[in-house]
Amino acid sequence: RIMRPDDANIAGNVHGGTILKMIEEAGAIISTRHCNSQAGEPSVAALARVERTDFLSPMCIGEVANVSAEITYTSRHSVEVQVNVMSENILTGAKKLTNKATLWYVPLSLKNVNKVLEVPPIQYARKEQEDEGKKRYEEQKLDRLETKQRNGDVMLPVINPEPHTVGYSQSSLIHLVGPSDCTLLGFVHGGVTMKLMDEVAGIVAARHCKTNIVTASVDAINFHEKIKKGCVITVSGRMTFTSNKSMEIEVFVDADPFVDEPRERYRAVSAFFTYVSLSKEGKPLPVPQLLTETEDEKRRFEEGKGRYLQTKAKRQAQMQQAAQQ
Repeated sequence: RIMRPDDANIAGNVHGGTILKMIEEAGAIISTRHCNSQAGEPSVAALARVERTDFLSPMCIGEVANVSAEITYTSRHSVEVQVNVMSENILTGAKKLTNKATLWYVPLSLKNVNKVLEVPPIQYARKEQEDEGKKRYEEQKLDRLETKQRNGDVMLPVINPEPHTVGYSQSSLIHLVGPSDCTLLGFVHGGVTMKLMDEVAGIVAARHCKTNIVTASVDAINFHEKIKKGCVITVSGRMTFTSNKSMEIEVFVDADPFVDEPRERYRAVSAFFTYVSLSKEGKPLPVPQLLTETEDEKRRFEEGKGRYLQTKAKRQAQMQQAAQQ
């Protein structure tokens, strides 16, 4: 579809959350189709995880987004989907790849939302494809478990914070989950949640550097628990790490079940977003150094630095491998 002004920021760059929402919609369609391709209990595919996705090139107002999806692996109860996003300038015909993403879905029964159904297997062209897919499945399963175990953090307000501190830029958004946010099962679309998360992360980044900012990448997004229609969700974001030209922002979503649910607030989704600061000409600008004050902030900064260095090393290795080919 064509990108409109309400899809973009004040500089004309399309919001990362808008693109993430389109990616999730494509994944949900193809996964639900596949899970209902054989006779059996009808189901709807629910998003469980989004692997790291890089925003390779900015998309602008007036360009057309072409989103394509392909199922690349199935386990007994999950589906792996690869999604590509191409942007097209309809005036010149020029096309470029803007995003590549990997998403995992599970089929939930239409009759019993807590029942996970079996997934019809796919045919692989080579045995190696199945083995590689199984390896990816085991890795994401382990990472999801580790992420859920460290999800006890809360974000507290800071009175009169100093500029460039964590408390100065941290932000929250409160949203009542309505019918238009939900799937057929009455739970929030993963794409709706991701768009809200990107919005909060963008506010944090803009508050920190006071410039135009764009989403550079999103680390793995883990959907720990479903969010039901009628819940009030709180989307919270805080700066964890800054390099010379990038900012890492931790974003988590907590859900408060208010309607027919005596349950306490729970952590539903968590992820790390990376942003870069741009000039009016679209060139990268230096990012102000994050000032850490507490021991927890210093610990999170070092953890973010570790993720940054790991990603940088992986990118350099890929570039060297491409150059050798």
